[in-house]
Amino acid sequence: MSDAAATGDIASPKPTMGVFERFLTLWVALCIVAGIILGQVMPSVFHAIGNATVAQVNLPVAILVWLMIVPMLLKVDPAALREVGQHWRGIATTVGVNWLVKPFSMALLAWIFIAHLFRPWLPADQIASYTAGLILLAAAPCTAMVFVWSNLVDGEPHFTLSQVAVNDTIMVIAFAPIVGLLLGLSAITVPWDTLFLSVVLYIVVPVIVAQLWRRTLLQQGGDTALSAMLHRMAPLSLSALLLTLVLLFGLQGEQIMRQPVVIALLAVPIIIQVYFNAGLAYWLNRALGVEWCIAGPSALIGASNFFELAVATALVLFGFQSGAALATVVGVLVEVPVMLSVVHIVRRSRGWYEGR
Repeated sequence: MSDAAATGDIASPKPTMGVFERFLTLWVALCIVAGIILGQVMPSVFHAIGNATVAQVNLPVAILVWLMIVPMLLKVDPAALREVGQHWRGIATTVGVNWLVKPFSMALLAWIFIAHLFRPWLPADQIASYTAGLILLAAAPCTAMVFVWSNLVDGEPHFTLSQVAVNDTIMVIAFAPIVGLLLGLSAITVPWDTLFLSVVLYIVVPVIVAQLWRRTLLQQGGDTALSAMLHRMAPLSLSALLLTLVLLFGLQGEQIMRQPVVIALLAVPIIIQVYFNAGLAYWLNRALGVEWCIAGPSALIGASNFFELAVATALVLFGFQSGAALATVVGVLVEVPVMLSVVHIVRRSRGWYEGR
């Protein structure tokens, strides 16, 4: 198989950004504002949605995630997964950033900003708890949303799926020891039910559904039918992303209005670590001669967080009203807007990346 065949879009020509995608930043801003307003106007509705959880996994949000990622997983050809070994440099880079850099860089940023620079403006009794929440947020790489980010940068879908599978395997072994080391705790109570359910909901089920759907489309009309379906489903994926934003900001609207300064201060180290880790992974891939369609998702996977696991672990260890829980929730709030900005940077920098 040629490099072009191995790394290109397997069902359709390379996509271009349409009007909807081009103004995605505007739609995101409008959805954030709409979510906060609706959360204040209809609190009972959002409370009911927020309580629809199993093992700290919100089911309405899970449904929206399915709508986002199943169309993207339609691109994955199981027969082509055997070719992913040629992308070992991208996988090694992402694993290194996720597990050897990100948790420790966040611990350093939390020490600089929360324990020192911002200390006068934060509740003194919550400083250690805020730091713990930030570390929890950075200690596990994202599982589901990376399919969205990879798709938006025309990333190689087989690499993305393989990288997520590798990270999930490492997470089962490494999450508790890394968190325990950085928090100075002898034993970490990991909410394994949340971890297991999240992997099933966000990886296993969507992959099975997408592959059954893909097989049906190919049997009915070949690559033409598959390409046509991918084109029709693209607006649905982005619409689900925007509705997820409305839900997330609606669910946390009360927190935002009650503690805007604290939330803004907690967001600073989170935003810095996203750009730092994304930039590091992107630069390392370029230095290693990795193709852009691998480097893009590698940078995005290296920067994003598994916030469901972080929130659940914070609740188990520190309680619902703790600073740790609030810090992980801030991670949820800034994740999508900040990652979309990273997507924009990766797309705009393609000329620089490939000009080596």
